[in-house]
Formats: sequence, C-alpha cells, structure tokens
Amino acid sequence: SDKISIGCRVVVTNLDNGKQLPEYTIVGSQEANPVQGRISDESPLGKALYGHGVGDTVVVEAPDGAITYRIVAIDR
Repeated sequence: SDKISIGCRVVVTNLDNGKQLPEYTIVGSQEANPVQGRISDESPLGKALYGHGVGDTVVVEAPDGAITYRIVAIDR
C-alpha cells in the first residue's frame, strides 16, 4: 500500500510557510518521542496523515489555528 500507516517514515511540507519538516516515523502512542522524530498515530499530525498518500494535502488543527501540510515522501 502507498498509504501512511504505523511504521511509515513520512516527510511533509508546511504549505503555510513553505518549510519542509524533518522526517517523522508514525508509531503507536507508547513509542512516541517527537524529539527522536517518532510521532503517535493518535497525535493531531499522526491522525491527519494516517491513510493518506504522497501528494495529498492534510489540515491539522493546532492551538494557533489550522496548519496545512503536503505529503512529500513515504518510506516503509
């Protein structure tokens, strides 16, 4: 499958400021460690990305407002 699921490494670009984020690995909530680039599938970003593919745009609700991301790459 070419869709994001647990174990995938993902690269996204913030479309609001044009910056590419560091690579993140989608993990279960017990393994999450954002400092090490491991985000939970239950986090706002993890939930938004889950099930989407390269080129898709997702919106994440953040405390400061909605942030729009484009999925640049997925690796298993």
